Amino acid sequence: MIFRSLCRHAGIGANSYLIDTGKARIVLDSGMHPKHEAEEATPHFEFVEEGTMDAAVLTHAHLDHTGTVPMLMRRHPAASIFMTPATADLGMAMLHNSVNVMSSKRIELGIAEYPFFTHEELEELESRFEHRAYERPFDLDPQGTVRATFHDAGHILGSVAVTLETQGKKILYTGDLNFGGHTLLKGALMPKDPVDVLIIETTRGAQQRRADYTRESEEMRLAQQIRDVLDRRGSVLIPVFAIGKTQELLTMLDQFKKKKLIPRKTPIYIGGLSTKMTMIYDRHLKGSRRNFPDFEILQDMELQAGSKKRKGPIPLHPGCIYALSSGMMSENTVSNQFAAQGFMENRKNAIYFVGYTDSATPGARIKAAVKGDMVKLDERLPAVPLLCDKDDFDFSGHATREELLDYILQVKPKTTFLVHGDDDAVAWFAEQLREKMPGMKTIVPQPGQDYEL
Repeated sequence: MIFRSLCRHAGIGANSYLIDTGKARIVLDSGMHPKHEAEEATPHFEFVEEGTMDAAVLTHAHLDHTGTVPMLMRRHPAASIFMTPATADLGMAMLHNSVNVMSSKRIELGIAEYPFFTHEELEELESRFEHRAYERPFDLDPQGTVRATFHDAGHILGSVAVTLETQGKKILYTGDLNFGGHTLLKGALMPKDPVDVLIIETTRGAQQRRADYTRESEEMRLAQQIRDVLDRRGSVLIPVFAIGKTQELLTMLDQFKKKKLIPRKTPIYIGGLSTKMTMIYDRHLKGSRRNFPDFEILQDMELQAGSKKRKGPIPLHPGCIYALSSGMMSENTVSNQFAAQGFMENRKNAIYFVGYTDSATPGARIKAAVKGDMVKLDERLPAVPLLCDKDDFDFSGHATREELLDYILQVKPKTTFLVHGDDDAVAWFAEQLREKMPGMKTIVPQPGQDYEL
């Protein structure tokens, strides 16, 4: 029985892994790397001979885990792919949007391979999606040699960790985990029994959360700063990812209004892909663990965007909150274009970040800048002066490194694979595990190399 990383690059990116039991071949996730283009953004599909995969598992709908699913499934026409119903809906919407993005890049960047797949192919692929619920064991392969169980990973709607049981061994792949929960969704419900093999994310391994951090105090800090901006007749831009962060933020803002932390009639705009994803979140209201079980975001909030009747750019008005995608303010996204069109130059305004921004993105350049700096939001356009306020808030969708380390110690794996983390993040975990579990085999898997389980 072997484990093989299909990732083209170690770290966060086009996540994809193979479990080969000798009787069945199972692929875990099939992502697209956000920092790369064309073939460089895809997993090493050639590491699994065509037509030999028995099944695939999709842990959640973010593109770094699901962005190349059609390419994987094309190579293995007899295989099915298993996921939760919510991941199926969110993933399909993300993949259709990805076709549009790749089609634009084909023209703008001259990448002849784009799009990797079409809308028509996605519609045909949907019949191969197998929906499964949490904590209901099921067979992955046709012969029934691999038994799988989904666990609520708490990362976004529909996200799972998965336990694979085969040949008397128990393998647990975490996907992306969040133990602490969000404003909207409750945290992960993970098994506590020992496992033989653990494949675990290490995203926040290089980040130490400050000692006095609490979720409540961070929310109060954001509410107060929004209130200060609104009181001076400025507006707030909050760049958000379409899946997960948008819905979490909107729930947070609704609570701020109900608690009278910000004025009840403050207009809130959303834009980009966020509306479609929020509709899916509302559709799966009854199928997820929520802190507010009866709260339907689009129905219960008076949002100023998302209507098909509204045409043209989102208007900039004083005294408003703009929750716009993308969260990293990447080029050609609503948040990037909105910031560049006069928003950053108004000293009354503020940009507040509530999620991760890669160092190469416009969002990270704004975070690193000081007032008065010229910031390049788009390589094709002149730099824009940063005159508004800015701040960064810790509402990460990933578990802290201490929580992940505690979980490893709890399930006592014989072998642990450290995945989904930058070099310094992985190094922190490796050092901690050498000290705390010296008898355990700790592996940082290299792409294409086979590891005996």
